Amino acid sequence: VKDIHFKEIDLVNRDPKNINEDIVKVDFEDVIAEPVGTYSFDGVWKVSYTTFTVSKYWCYRLLSTLLGVPLALLWGFLFACISFCHIWAVVPCIKSYLIEIQCISHIYSLCIRTFCNPLFAALGQICSNIKVMLRKEV
Repeated sequence: VKDIHFKEIDLVNRDPKNINEDIVKVDFEDVIAEPVGTYSFDGVWKVSYTTFTVSKYWCYRLLSTLLGVPLALLWGFLFACISFCHIWAVVPCIKSYLIEIQCISHIYSLCIRTFCNPLFAALGQICSNIKVMLRKEV
């Protein structure tokens, strides 16, 4: 039996299911763009690009170093609680409800077949002889 808590993690592809493909993939060109006719100096543009890219990279690394483990603990705890509630409360409640409603469903369908079906059949017979004629008068 394999223990899923000690599986190999891929340090190269850290998003194998592509859950952050379009959400947080933000590059310099996605945020800052100069239209034709309003260009800054080339040096300013290059320094801005480098500043944006390096600051984004190091800020992310710093935040993930400081908050990554505590947030992983928080999210692990939260999803464990959600799983616990789902397994031990939600699914049993739904199953119990379905068992109880099945009994009520049989009684309801019996009442419909006993009382409503003959009534609607009689109304259908009464209304079956009604004829409608449409005339267009000019």
